[in-house]
Amino acid sequence: MTAAVTAVSATGRERRAKLADARVYLCTDARKRQGDLAEFLEAVLVGGAAGGVDIVQLRDKGMEAREELEHLEVFAAACRKHGKLLAVNDRADVAHAAGADVLHLGQGDLPVPAARAIVGDEVIIGRSCHAESEVASAAVEPGADYFCTGPVWPTPTKPGRHAPGLPLVEYAAGMGGARPWFAIGGIDLSTVGQVLEAGARRIVVVRAITEADDPGEAAARLAEIVRNA
Repeated sequence: MTAAVTAVSATGRERRAKLADARVYLCTDARKRQGDLAEFLEAVLVGGAAGGVDIVQLRDKGMEAREELEHLEVFAAACRKHGKLLAVNDRADVAHAAGADVLHLGQGDLPVPAARAIVGDEVIIGRSCHAESEVASAAVEPGADYFCTGPVWPTPTKPGRHAPGLPLVEYAAGMGGARPWFAIGGIDLSTVGQVLEAGARRIVVVRAITEADDPGEAAARLAEIVRNA
């Protein structure tokens, strides 16, 4: 394994331009059970005429840093090939070592200034939000670039977490700020229309793509729906 994964994009300006255009953000594990990580990433990043996913995050809780970096090399190669954004969950040290484009922080993770001290100014930083007060804070928090609202519906990826539902999506949409934000939690082809009607224009998905019979087709269909909203 190399000491660090080559950075996917060259500058913070380029990364933030891609963030502004992003519509579908995928969180996935390392596909160890399926053994098809490289093929899976190729399929979901290509998509159809509307494109595939715009941001892909490795989220595999409990993985040691060295193993995570090994998998991130595969993610980085795929993102670099297709000009998409690579995200790391929670860990600023891993994001820095991997040369990631994006670091996503939960409410219990490092404060943004501490994360910035590790990853620098060119890396995009996002926040998870589960209540109106958290959305209001994340929308103006210095050093943050985007935020997520949810879970919209209960999801097994966050067992036991209260789902604030569509009202939180409507609240975020009603703020009318310029900072990009994504709805997350239980969104799939059967529910994405409700999220868009509530005002979201960007979504985060997990199972809708990772558990699909044809992940590439699922990514393409979601991208088409959201981009045409």
